[in-house]
Amino acid sequence: MSEDNPHSSNGSSTKGFWSKVVHAFTGEPQNKEELVEVLNDAEDRDLINPETKQMIEGVLEVTDMRVRDIMIPRSQMVTIDINATLDDILPVILESGHSRFPVVNEDVDHIEGILLAKDLLAYGFNQTQQPCEISDVIRPAIIVPESKKVEPLLKEFREQRYHMAVVVDEYGGVSGLVTIEDILELIVGEIEDETDDELEQDIKHLAANVYQVNALTELEDFNAYFATSFNEESADTIGGIVLHQFNHLPKKGECLELDGFEFKVTGSDSRRIQTLQVTTPKDYTVVGKAND
Repeated sequence: MSEDNPHSSNGSSTKGFWSKVVHAFTGEPQNKEELVEVLNDAEDRDLINPETKQMIEGVLEVTDMRVRDIMIPRSQMVTIDINATLDDILPVILESGHSRFPVVNEDVDHIEGILLAKDLLAYGFNQTQQPCEISDVIRPAIIVPESKKVEPLLKEFREQRYHMAVVVDEYGGVSGLVTIEDILELIVGEIEDETDDELEQDIKHLAANVYQVNALTELEDFNAYFATSFNEESADTIGGIVLHQFNHLPKKGECLELDGFEFKVTGSDSRRIQTLQVTTPKDYTVVGKAND
């Protein structure tokens, strides 16, 4: 049988051998670190743009994360009491700018459900004669443990069509909440809405410790946001500081390091730097980062 078809007995081993040979010459990445190096090389050669690379890195990062790593802690949760009146609720909605709110009974550890702001429109515009009872309009709360992995949670968000989950610790106490937007921002960077201020439009969180910054961002604002101390007398903008350090008009892709921060030019023309990719030192706390 093997003599009639010599490939049948050793075909798989031969294929495996040649796969190893091809791999040795092509250098396919064997782990995430090597894959990131490939992505960096692809970006340097303009095969992919910085935003695409950051999204791919975001996907890689999400696979290792758990809900506790990205949740909004209970101290920052904006909640609504189940006994609150419409007059009590509307100022909270307008001030926070959120569209979904955990509804609590007595304290945060007793979540009764989730209130969607849009479900109050009929009451706010007097489209119904019924009194507004929060217990009648809230929706069931989805509960997830802190230890749950982020990747399957995103899949559940999509498949079951909900956008917020309450996070509990091992004892059943509420430790925070997580939204689908929190996960998507890990992949695509900060998602802006009408409530974001002007500074948030100039400085965008891409992934991990990487930010996209408008080169015309006022140096005072940059220093306040990143807790840096670049000399505000030597330039008005962060682009001016970078340009001064280069001592020439840099091209796209050129990098330099200042005070532990890496600045990479991601956009420029014949006259000025347009955008920068700023990488902060590891474990660096960005004080100006807005809360989600």
